[in-house]
Amino acid sequence: MLLRVAVVLCACVLGVVSAVAEDLGPEQARAFVVGKLFAYTCFDGTAGVGRIFADGSVVGTIRPGGHGEAHFAVLPAGTLKVDGSAMCAHLSGLPLEPCFRVQKMDYRSFRGSISGFGFAYCDFYQRNPRTQLTGNTRPTRPTPIATLRPAIEE
Repeated sequence: MLLRVAVVLCACVLGVVSAVAEDLGPEQARAFVVGKLFAYTCFDGTAGVGRIFADGSVVGTIRPGGHGEAHFAVLPAGTLKVDGSAMCAHLSGLPLEPCFRVQKMDYRSFRGSISGFGFAYCDFYQRNPRTQLTGNTRPTRPTPIATLRPAIEE
């Protein structure tokens, strides 16, 4: 009985682990990320928000090291592209084009790492800006109008 429970638990754990990280091919990765807004955090603390467009351009913000102000960043069309069997970045000034491994974590997130350098990764989480319009936007302290309004006495 104990052996049966152990086998079932191992099978469940292995099933969860394999479901958690699914390697995506370049076309699958492209379909998964294009047009969506993602927040990201990287192994070195760098963070931001960005959107990848169908033409391979990128628009977003970056906060290097996770400190200081976020900076607006734009990468031109053709920066990210499918190159054979890999998703790669063409950045002018770099002698090589880094390619990426994309692992789908769940239906809203993925991990991108530089091929061959698994320690150099960023985790991306899909964001929906519309939810911020309907979220709790109540100010943390009273507004001047609220403090000037007379109290209602009953």
